[in-house]
Amino acid sequence: MTIRDSAVHAAKKFIEQYFPVAEIVFLAGSIVRGEATESSDLDIIVFDGSQEHSYRKSFVEFGWPIEVFVHSFHTYKDFFKENRDRARPSLPQMCAEGIILKDNGQAASIKNEALALLKRGPLPWKSKEVDSARYEITNLLDDLEGSTSPAEDLFTVSRLAAKIHEFVLRVNGCWIGEGKWIVRALKEFNGEFAESFVSIFDEYYKTRQKHQVIGFADNVLKPYGGRLFEGYSIGKSRPKE
Repeated sequence: MTIRDSAVHAAKKFIEQYFPVAEIVFLAGSIVRGEATESSDLDIIVFDGSQEHSYRKSFVEFGWPIEVFVHSFHTYKDFFKENRDRARPSLPQMCAEGIILKDNGQAASIKNEALALLKRGPLPWKSKEVDSARYEITNLLDDLEGSTSPAEDLFTVSRLAAKIHEFVLRVNGCWIGEGKWIVRALKEFNGEFAESFVSIFDEYYKTRQKHQVIGFADNVLKPYGGRLFEGYSIGKSRPKE
């Protein structure tokens, strides 16, 4: 029995025991994508029309760690919208890629809805959101340039990497990632840029030399006006009396 077959078998047994009245069930995650490791779990999305609220719960059953995401036929739509608003399509991705384990006839429709959302992409950034990101990256760069603490720099650079990834993907109308999904999202956008991104930050963590990180960030900002500090404002300032 292959890992995938074993996972499907375990997922079906789990559903029979814990969610026997589920109407639609998807099995998603690294198992489905063929990227399973020894620490992989089973991501199971359960649709149950009797549920009033969505929830997530973790189990260890049938030899697998299992993450269950339970939704009604209304709550999942709220999550789809929230995922698009924040530009991280976790639930749509799972529904789109998932193996159908149980179906009341609506599974294909939900899959198509998820695929359409993924293709449409996140809500585009407005100019004020671009400026806000430029301002935040500018502050991080200023902190990094003026810092004399290598220990503090570790965390400034970590935050800078996350913000640069978000900036590049959002200004290009792409989904963003989190954790390991940062590199995956960058690769999906542009493999060459992703390689440069990884190389720059990998070199920093090896050498603690920050000039390449600073130069890389400035090059990312340059087409959008460069660093932003002077004149930047949030909200409405009160007129002078």
